Amino acid sequence: MKDLRLYARGKVRDVYEDGDRLLFVATDRISAFDYILPTGIPDKGRVLTQMTLFWLDFLKYLVPNHFLSSDMSTLPPEFAGRSMWVRKANMFPVECVARGYLSGSGWKDYQRIGAVCGISLPPGLRESDQLPEPVFTPATKAETGHDENISFEQASEIIGAADAARLRDLTLAIYKKASDYARTRGIIIADTKFEFGRIGDAIVLADEVLTPDSSRFWPLDQYSPGKAQPSYDKQYVRDYLESIRWNKQPPAPPLPEEVAQHTSEKYREAYRALTGRDLNAS
Repeated sequence: MKDLRLYARGKVRDVYEDGDRLLFVATDRISAFDYILPTGIPDKGRVLTQMTLFWLDFLKYLVPNHFLSSDMSTLPPEFAGRSMWVRKANMFPVECVARGYLSGSGWKDYQRIGAVCGISLPPGLRESDQLPEPVFTPATKAETGHDENISFEQASEIIGAADAARLRDLTLAIYKKASDYARTRGIIIADTKFEFGRIGDAIVLADEVLTPDSSRFWPLDQYSPGKAQPSYDKQYVRDYLESIRWNKQPPAPPLPEEVAQHTSEKYREAYRALTGRDLNAS
């Protein structure tokens, strides 16, 4: 990559700059409890990119996006399948989260105050219950550690009321369209987060979209509210790390091969279920 400048590096993605376009590369790195683990998950980056490409195409008539090309013929072969060229966008400094079910930090907030990000919810809800209506719960983007949930009013102060309202409406519209489709494929999208930017005057959908890293995917046929649900994400890794009583301080421990392979298969399984294709056929 001598001809490209490293533009940014996240826990999973490396981003390179080439004039007015960026190269997004999804690696096989995996993080848990805010630390990157020394063991990668085979094909994880390919799943994230191919799933994002599927959703960008599925949603293109609802919202424009920053995608340019997935042609990696001029780059080394290891970039194929896990990379995409995109247009540069002026990104909004908030994460746009849609929640259709009560789980994760939303469940913790509800137990404490009966509300999520300032949105009051009916009493008596259980963990993993479906909400009466999906809710928009923005968050600040954290360079390290966890993003911080904020209210819609706080988001409006950060990006302006008009843009906050537009991002809320887009987030909920995308979530509804995607979750309705996913149910036909046997998957519940419990919640998900999006990133948006502006290219010229247009607001565009950017970065990863509706992947196991940015969403909670639950198998519909195993859905049983009142407890945590099985999911197509890195929960298996978290459970392993809890089982060995890691103190969640560096250095992060390596994963046994069987844990890495099982996690890889969960990612592949989510891709197959949602797209109807095998990853190797992408």
